[in-house]
Amino acid sequence: MAVERDYYEILSVERTASGEEIKRAYRRMAMKWHPDRNPGDAKAETEFKVCAEAYEVLSDTERKALYDQYGHAGLRQTPGHDFTRMRPDDIFSIFNDIFGGGGGGGARGGRRGPVRGYDLETTVEIDLIDVLKGKDVDVAFSRRDVCSSCEGSGAKAGTKPIKCPTCAGTGQVAQAGLGGMFRMVTTCPNCRGRCQVITEFCQECRGAARVPKRRNLVVKIPVGIEHGQVIRVSGEGEPPPPDADAAGKGPRGDLHVVIVVHEHETFERIEDDLARTREISFSLAALGGMTAVETLEGTRTLDIPRGTHHGEILTIEGAGLPTLRSPTTRGDLRVAVVIRVPNKLTGAQRELLEQFAKTENNPDEELRPAGKGVWKKIKDTISGS
Repeated sequence: MAVERDYYEILSVERTASGEEIKRAYRRMAMKWHPDRNPGDAKAETEFKVCAEAYEVLSDTERKALYDQYGHAGLRQTPGHDFTRMRPDDIFSIFNDIFGGGGGGGARGGRRGPVRGYDLETTVEIDLIDVLKGKDVDVAFSRRDVCSSCEGSGAKAGTKPIKCPTCAGTGQVAQAGLGGMFRMVTTCPNCRGRCQVITEFCQECRGAARVPKRRNLVVKIPVGIEHGQVIRVSGEGEPPPPDADAAGKGPRGDLHVVIVVHEHETFERIEDDLARTREISFSLAALGGMTAVETLEGTRTLDIPRGTHHGEILTIEGAGLPTLRSPTTRGDLRVAVVIRVPNKLTGAQRELLEQFAKTENNPDEELRPAGKGVWKKIKDTISGS
């Protein structure tokens, strides 16, 4: 009996992954195992199928809920669960839905008009200061381009592919069913739906018609961009697959640049606001006054009101991050006040504090937030403002 593999493991995602993360993971794995990228590789064909199966389940809210609770056993109780009967056309249909119509082969999908190439995805890491100021980043990635040696035919120079003798160039074969009452039409196993076969392979691409090439370009990171957002660079993906457009003259796919913003050691980002803590002395908290606070751009002055409590949130307006849709609009800097208690006192300080203590009533006070509670209070303050 075959072992049923975990769908989350197949797509290399956590069980808490969002729908967009699952979609992105499927895109990455499907590109890795696509038969056009792995000609003649039986393992790649199998992995390509199971990736589609995993995505079919995890992208469907009801199926995902069943799978999360009961595993594969839960899916077997629902109609349409038997993925062993999934046809090649169904698998490539899933692939094309994700890639915007790109790359399943003309015979497989029966599409009309030019076929679009595959989309690609890469990741760019930036710092929080880059969100404030924007940045031009160098992006290097690999994509499969038309082989210049065979001009996308996959055949050795001086030769050409021939019509597939198995399917007579149709890309499909028919098998008689029980008693000859019906016929089952499937993709031709010899040419895999390409309608042609190569007798002598190109030495450079070994019949794949595409070769990996390194590509470098500059991508502009706009101010205010958020962690996880995607920048689409039109036309920087791959050309159409060789079975759809051997010369690769059809529209290319796009490059999706996923932005990863590094965490800052001082500031925490909360939407377009920034948050940090600032230690002050007991006397400054009690008497009030001014203190310097480092922002992402430099030092600013913060007014400490008289009687400021530990954990209180003060605001420096306009010292946050720009808004992506309105770069001239800035968020604020939220400062959580932390009152510093000295570890050692001089004799004079102790005497003064003892005199002050005699004047206090020492009422029971509510506990003030600290640590993670400080950040929760900041977020509550922002959501309520």
